[in-house]
Amino acid sequence: MDKALVLLSGGQDSCTCLYWAKKVFSEVEGICFDYGQRHKVELDAARIIAEKASVKLSKIPINSFKALGNNSLTGEAEVSSKLGDNQLPNTFVPGRNLIFLFYAAAFAYEKNIVNLVGGMNQTDYSGYPDCRNNTLLAMELAINLGMDKEFHIHAPLMYKTKKDIWALAHELGCLDVVKEISHSCYNGVRGGCGECQACTLRLKGLRDFEESIKSRRET
Repeated sequence: MDKALVLLSGGQDSCTCLYWAKKVFSEVEGICFDYGQRHKVELDAARIIAEKASVKLSKIPINSFKALGNNSLTGEAEVSSKLGDNQLPNTFVPGRNLIFLFYAAAFAYEKNIVNLVGGMNQTDYSGYPDCRNNTLLAMELAINLGMDKEFHIHAPLMYKTKKDIWALAHELGCLDVVKEISHSCYNGVRGGCGECQACTLRLKGLRDFEESIKSRRET
């Protein structure tokens, strides 16, 4: 069945994945989650991206993360890239991607969609354990056993650097959409605060990509 459901957060990676999915699958839908995130502006970005890509987007409310813990994305703590006692930045929301994948699979189950696409990445990222490939493999197995259906979790960016992801967006013809509309800033600043880890990774990758393009033109 050549259908896919893309987890579209509104960020650089998920936006690129949406256009990747449109190249690979004949039918594509998007799903995003309102989980009380500080950077709720990403939901607006997801909506606009889906409209530009002519893809239906469904928004699912999940309002329990704040009650589960005081990380900086769903609580009042200041966003920081410094490692805490658990050796993870305080932007880590425990279980977030696991819960997103479970909800996406349940949503896809009802629509008879077996391909789930996400922008998880373990190369240029913040060290989140739920972005690692072995986590996705384990989650795929758990979902398949628990729902008695053969889902496939696709993470086309898993081993790509942010520079590689900008290059892929260029190759897919969505570079302008990613640059102008996608939102990565953890602080929720439109256009980016330029200081949080999400912004610095994004900007460094873009600079590296643009420098590589410039050097190729000069040779």
